[in-house]
Amino acid sequence: MAQLALDNSVEFEDYFPSMIARLGAEGFIGELCSGFRLLMDCEKGLITFESLKRNSFLLGLNDMGDEEIVLMLMEGDLDGDGALSQMEFCILMFRLSPGLMDGSKRCWMDDFESI
Repeated sequence: MAQLALDNSVEFEDYFPSMIARLGAEGFIGELCSGFRLLMDCEKGLITFESLKRNSFLLGLNDMGDEEIVLMLMEGDLDGDGALSQMEFCILMFRLSPGLMDGSKRCWMDDFESI
């Protein structure tokens, strides 16, 4: 599995390629959507600063500071509203996965085109 070092303090192990192999493209997208719902603010339907801070323990990031939460949101916030929609969240997850962006992506990309 590929590993990334983020800011030299957090190590990220990329499980996405193996999840796609096991679940298929549709199942994988379903898991991403479930993850989004777990982190979102139920009233707004978005991942907000408050909802991410409140649920950061689910990610094993209990000691994450406010600035780091803001930076995480900014990384995926494409429309500039300060929160993540489900689409922005999924795009961010794909961008953060080096295993999905390597040369082997062609075999699973065909599956996504049919969804």
